[in-house]
Amino acid sequence: MSILITGGSGFIGSALTARLQRDGAHVTWLSRRASTPSPEGVDVRDYASLWADDRFDAVVNLAGAGIADARWTASRKQMLRDSRLIPTGVLTDWIRSVHTPPKVLLSGSAIGWYGAQGDAQLDETSAPHDEFQHRLCADWENAARAAEDRVPVVLLRTGVVLHPAGGMLQRLRMPFQFGLGARLGDGRQVLSWIAREDWIDAAVSLLRAHLDGAADAPTGAFNLTAPEPVANTRFTRALADALRRPALLAVPAKALELGLGEMATLLVDGQCVLPARLQQRGHAFAWPTLEPYLESVLR
Repeated sequence: MSILITGGSGFIGSALTARLQRDGAHVTWLSRRASTPSPEGVDVRDYASLWADDRFDAVVNLAGAGIADARWTASRKQMLRDSRLIPTGVLTDWIRSVHTPPKVLLSGSAIGWYGAQGDAQLDETSAPHDEFQHRLCADWENAARAAEDRVPVVLLRTGVVLHPAGGMLQRLRMPFQFGLGARLGDGRQVLSWIAREDWIDAAVSLLRAHLDGAADAPTGAFNLTAPEPVANTRFTRALADALRRPALLAVPAKALELGLGEMATLLVDGQCVLPARLQQRGHAFAWPTLEPYLESVLR
C-alpha cells in the first residue's frame, strides 16, 4: 500500500503517517521542499516531482496554513487560500494526467464550510452561512472535486482536533496550568471537537473502504467531529478539571473582537456540527465525550 500525503509533517499529518506506517503502508510526503525532515521510511518529494507514470494507491491532501494562527488581514486571507488551493491544484492536475490514478483522494476541508450558525445542529445535508470561512472551504473542496472524473473524492470537514501534541489543546495547556483559563464571551458558543485519535481512525476507515474495494466505498463530504459537541463553558471547566486547576476568568466577546477582528468568530460564534455520515456507517468513536478524553491525555 503506497500513500501520498500533503501536509504530512503537520499536527494531523504526522500522526496519520505514523498510523499508516504501523499498518504497513509506504508513505510519501509531497512538500514545497524535498528537504523537509521526515520520519524514517518516509520519502519526501517536491511539487515539481510528480510524473505521469507515478503510482500511489491513495492520496491524502492535508496541506493548509492554520486558520487561527494569525489575524485575518487581507494578506493572511490570501495565504490561507494559497496554502490550500495551490497544493490541491497540483494534486488534481497530476491525478487527471497520471496513467494509473489512485483509488481515492481524501482531501482536507473544515467545518468552517458551514459558517457560524450558533447552536443549530448541522450535518452534511445542512446549508452553509456565507462568510469567509465558508468561501475558503468551498473553494478548497471545489478544487479537490476537479479530480472526480478520474478518482473518488472524499472531503474531510474537520472540527477542532484535540491532542496535547499540538493545535488548540497545546496552546491552552500552559495558561490553564497557571490558573489563567478563561471562559470566552458568554460561554454558550458550541465547540465541535474531535480527539486526534478518532480523526485518524475515521480517515483510515474511509481510506480503507476504497483500498479494499468495498461496494459502499464513500464519497463526498464527511464531518470529522465527535458526536457530542460542547459549549465553551463546559470545555473550559473540563480542561481546568483535567489539569486540577481553577478557571475563574472570563474574556468578554468585545475584547476578543477588538483584538482579533474578523477572526474572533472562531472563538465567539459557535458551530454545532454532527458526524451524521460517519455514524450512519456505524463508525465507533473511542472518545465521544470530552471529559474522559481530557482526563486520559492530560493526567
